[in-house]
Amino acid sequence: MDSIEHRTIHANGITMHVAIKGSENAPVILFLHGFPESWYSWRYQILALSSLGYRSVAPDLRGYGDTDAPAEITSYTCFHLVGDLIGLLDVVAPNEDKVFVVAHDWGAIIAWYMCLFRPDRVKALVNTSVLFIPRNPERKFVETLRTLYGDDYYMCRFQEPGVIEAEYAERGTERVLKELLTHRVAGPLFLPKGKGLNGAPLDAPLVLPSWLSEEDFKYYTNKFEQKGFTGGLNYYRNLDRNWELTAPWTGAQVTVPVKFIIGDGDLTYNSLGGKDYIDSGGFKRDVPFLEELVVMEGVGHFLNQERADEINKHIYDFFQKF
Repeated sequence: MDSIEHRTIHANGITMHVAIKGSENAPVILFLHGFPESWYSWRYQILALSSLGYRSVAPDLRGYGDTDAPAEITSYTCFHLVGDLIGLLDVVAPNEDKVFVVAHDWGAIIAWYMCLFRPDRVKALVNTSVLFIPRNPERKFVETLRTLYGDDYYMCRFQEPGVIEAEYAERGTERVLKELLTHRVAGPLFLPKGKGLNGAPLDAPLVLPSWLSEEDFKYYTNKFEQKGFTGGLNYYRNLDRNWELTAPWTGAQVTVPVKFIIGDGDLTYNSLGGKDYIDSGGFKRDVPFLEELVVMEGVGHFLNQERADEINKHIYDFFQKF
């Protein structure tokens, strides 16, 4: 890990931390992390892909790690997030018109937006865990979630500023992260007040999974203790604002080459109609250049860490085509 370069970049009006490894002349892979993570969740991919001839670029996204976290909720819209990435690429890859993108969780959502807004900057995409979500012009996103799953559904519980932060502060950063990173239920995620995930007792014993060492977990814990969770939670608080802002893209397709990977034990595969969306052909309709779709057996949400070697091979094999 010591061989990874860490840089501070000024982009889109904020200061961003970015981890970089690989030759300056090598094709760039931009890695986008999710919640509750950071650049560090791509540690295995950064090392592997840079050794295979690519330049790995993995920022802490807005609100995370050592990147700025603006105070205003309205500073975390899809346009801000994609704008950060375009600004970042203009600094670290000024001579590359297009780059490869690999993303997970919220990073995957941002990657879909990036492909809608700036397909001219994306050579090909390996997206994981979160499917493309076509905009429903009839109903806002959070309203749809409440109708489907009720007020205790995690994205609904995240909406009110300060509420979850207060509960998380009472519970402690280490316990919160351990709950989120060890969660492995193939279905919707609920956060009942005064209880753990899906109603588990708050003192239920939690054991780190085999793919997450104590050292790795300590890195995440230290960063979230410094930064807090508000930045990451603000992404969820812009779900309806993003719905409003993206009205011009209603019915738009993702028109870059895509490989999509998901675990069959991922909550995203087993909720919000994810599996049906794939099986019915809806996903292929909305992402017409979907070239490969991989459903990994026995794998949960954090697949890029849980099955790092397999994910590295999937990324390399796909990008080699280009």
